Amino acid sequence: MTYDDLLKIGPYDLKAGEKRKIYAELLSGLTDHHREHCAPYERACSLLGDKKGSLRSVEELPMVPVSLLKKADLMSIPKEDIFKTMTSSGTTGQRPSKIYLDRKTAEWQQRTLERIVSHLIGEKRLPMLIIDSPDVLRDRNLFSARGAGILGFSIFGTKRRYALTKEMKLDLETVEAFLEETKGGPVLVFGFTYMIWQFFYKELKRLGRKIPLEHGILIHGGGWKKLRNEAVSAEEFKDGLNDVCGISQVRNYYGMAEQTGCISMECSCGHLHVSSYSDIFVRNMEDFSCCEHGTEGVIQVVTPMAASYPGHSILTEDKGIILGEDDCPCGKKGKYFKITGRIAKAEVRGCSDTYESL
Repeated sequence: MTYDDLLKIGPYDLKAGEKRKIYAELLSGLTDHHREHCAPYERACSLLGDKKGSLRSVEELPMVPVSLLKKADLMSIPKEDIFKTMTSSGTTGQRPSKIYLDRKTAEWQQRTLERIVSHLIGEKRLPMLIIDSPDVLRDRNLFSARGAGILGFSIFGTKRRYALTKEMKLDLETVEAFLEETKGGPVLVFGFTYMIWQFFYKELKRLGRKIPLEHGILIHGGGWKKLRNEAVSAEEFKDGLNDVCGISQVRNYYGMAEQTGCISMECSCGHLHVSSYSDIFVRNMEDFSCCEHGTEGVIQVVTPMAASYPGHSILTEDKGIILGEDDCPCGKKGKYFKITGRIAKAEVRGCSDTYESL
């Protein structure tokens, strides 16, 4: 099977046993491919004791710490084949990750996102309200994961309008014109979690304004750390948005620039679901063994999509818990999970030490 073949399968149709077999074959082959074409990755895999040419179980795949992608240029393609370079958001003073894509990998990213999001909103594009400023696409200092997220989700929208000004003020005139133009029909609303709360919800609340978005679908992601600092729960976020604009379909997603396209979307039961096109494992923070379902650890994300750079098996800096597999009440197959926080820098060592010694 190839990744193109995998994309022909529905985003939530793969059961555990079938997925495990497919992923062992695809990801073992991808590991050998990256070992052959990316010298730093080859050295690291050798130090980690990976056996070249073996059929590895998915749990045995070498993991690249996400921090390494902020420190080294890792690619498995010639420089002349680079079609696009993605960057992560990063924190202040920290170098962002750089992800090098050839045309095929960039195409896979878009097709993967289309498969996952279309399952939620349908095949038809919807009028789209973006809770951000249009300047995020014009200012290269802002254009990273934020700009890429807007561009990625914009393929699902028509009549795209931005709800915020350059100064990050709520543009009520534009919002109201958008609502008049769409006349109560279904619309897609997209934005980053903290920005929706800070610049959209809070301002509507301050003004005592309510706007009619009862027929909207809100997709949001990122920025939960800032909301946790304000003690805003997922339930309070949904209730607040419902209060000011009547929107009831509010879906969070989990994703990262290092594996753009392979997002995990929240279901109607409030669980994040991996799709057929990616998987997660939760690792013990002391010895990197796989945690049992229901036990907190650090999240590893894998996908056969990452062909142009060794990002097919990434150890993240996020903590989470796998809640179950193939048995969510929503009916979707695959693992479902929740994010519980971020790891402290000193919490996870081991494979990071191996890579940092290269």
